Amino acid sequence: MRVADEMEMRLSEAFAPRELQVVDDSESHRGHSGFQEGGESHFNVRIRSTAFEGQSRIARHRAVHAALGKELVGRIHALALDLDV
Repeated sequence: MRVADEMEMRLSEAFAPRELQVVDDSESHRGHSGFQEGGESHFNVRIRSTAFEGQSRIARHRAVHAALGKELVGRIHALALDLDV
């Protein structure tokens, strides 16, 4: 399973978002640290979910990392998060 697909599945299950975008931005980092041939190293994620209501920015980021799990996060070099209610 592609990393992006696995991320979408886990995030959908955890947050039931009304909006979820997982973009593999790896190619724009070619030549930079952490770049892997074939991509799947740098991601931009946008989530809109009521599950984040009342949470601080840090709490939201921690919740996303927990939902993805250590193993999956360990396979990602860079993860940009845009999280809101």
